[in-house]
Amino acid sequence: MGLISGVLGLPLAPLAGTIAVADQVLKQAQDAYYDPAAIRAQLEDVDRRRRSGELDEEQATAWEDMLVDRLMEGQQRRREGQR
Repeated sequence: MGLISGVLGLPLAPLAGTIAVADQVLKQAQDAYYDPAAIRAQLEDVDRRRRSGELDEEQATAWEDMLVDRLMEGQQRRREGQR
């Protein structure tokens, strides 16, 4: 980086730092959202709530479908990230 481009880019340095932090926050949020252990725990909770009568069969199936889709999407993201 040359002297002039360094001086001209200096006002943008805080923005670059903010973007880097936002990227890290997004990555951590996605990791938590697609965490297989957390999804399995949620599936167990749906099953418990179905058995207790808190959820009817239709509601429980909808939740399970959404959670399984999320689990599969997380696995796909991990495979793509390994490439």
